[in-house]
Amino acid sequence: MKKALITGVTGQDGSYLAEFLLHKGYEVHGIKRRSSSFNTGRVDGIYTDLHEHNKRFFLHFGDLSDTSSLWTMLYDIRPDEVYNLAAQSHVRVSFDIPESTGDITGMGALRLLEGLRKTGVKARFYQASSSEMFGSTPPPQSESTLFHPRSPYACAKLFAHNCTVNYREGYGMFAASGILFNHESPRRGETFVTRKIARAVAMVKNNLQDKLYLGNLDATRDWGYAKEYVEAMWLMLQQESPDDFVIGTGETYSVRQFVEESFGHVNLEWKKYVDFDARYNRPAEVDALRADPSKARKQLGWQHQVGFKELVQLMVDAELDAIEKQRSGLL
Repeated sequence: MKKALITGVTGQDGSYLAEFLLHKGYEVHGIKRRSSSFNTGRVDGIYTDLHEHNKRFFLHFGDLSDTSSLWTMLYDIRPDEVYNLAAQSHVRVSFDIPESTGDITGMGALRLLEGLRKTGVKARFYQASSSEMFGSTPPPQSESTLFHPRSPYACAKLFAHNCTVNYREGYGMFAASGILFNHESPRRGETFVTRKIARAVAMVKNNLQDKLYLGNLDATRDWGYAKEYVEAMWLMLQQESPDDFVIGTGETYSVRQFVEESFGHVNLEWKKYVDFDARYNRPAEVDALRADPSKARKQLGWQHQVGFKELVQLMVDAELDAIEKQRSGLL
């Protein structure tokens, strides 16, 4: 039975990846930060009591800022695969807490890579890189496109990405990076723009909210379904040799179009409910991101299935369903 270690397992991508790997027959170990409040909602469906027989999913306390906890877990668990998905991942917030973002998002990856080297654990390593690293470089963006990061988050991700390449080339480690473009789902954090929009639509539809405040509506992104993207992560670690891959749909839509589609799904006119708030603008904007995923299609055999409209609709429907369950006393 293969063992996998996932940082950020309680996040959107981590929870989907854990489910995917369990379905593949893996023993899955996830790292979560200590908190005084419960933060495991996304993995509660796969968590089993420590005393249950044939348990294959384990949670461990740890933090990407704590070298000793990371190295101890690597040595004790001795995973076959390590997926580094943890990060301070909110781009706008990274301007407010740049040092923390750099430490967790950037240095965290280096601590894991050095831990694998020092402990001698022969695990294949996956680094969650980001399309934000391309920044202001015009689309479409591929593996050979120049990087021009425009936020502390993107700078930290680029540091982690380059460290992954460096350890691959310098030490012969199986270290791969997935340069994932925006990927969303009902499990997205509530402060991210797509989930914020979907949630607001459901609230407005149920007369629980009057206004939605947003920043730049003209920014365009390549949006895909997160649940599909975790398969690409796994596929990268099943190759004969490590490499970097751009993962996306190859299509681009604006925040405005996401808003229009979301409100339109429940037959509401979005302009009546959406107002601009400059506080949500970034000091340095990224205007357009669109993937060229041809390498992933050719070498990994991976291609997205859920399109933009279907993604928007499933996110809005999930919010409507959650409100209905709350009213019925089921949540």
